Amino acid sequence: MKQREITILTGAALITCIVQRGKGDAIVQAAKEGGAQGATLFYAKGSGIRERLGILAVTLEAEKEVIQIVVASEQVDSILERIYLAGQLDTPGMGIAYVTPVEKAATYVPPAVLAKHA
Repeated sequence: MKQREITILTGAALITCIVQRGKGDAIVQAAKEGGAQGATLFYAKGSGIRERLGILAVTLEAEKEVIQIVVASEQVDSILERIYLAGQLDTPGMGIAYVTPVEKAATYVPPAVLAKHA
């Protein structure tokens, strides 16, 4: 049986963006155009002061889209800027994006890519 080895990646960051439902696809597209390899998008419920604007101040459930993208540390600034602009995050109530350092990550890396960076 072939010996399996784990490839540990370092120098990565997780960009998380939380936006109104329906806005996620534009953000994923902008991130890909900026060099991101892919993204994970899922749905969530959020609440806050803006959701208390319903009839009789009853709290409305706000459906959100959460986009997570793992990128190389060198790509963070350019991809975050693209996400910010695509999501119109400079508009009140549109959402938030933040970056979290990733200490280690493991995934399949083709042998040709490993040899190139060795």
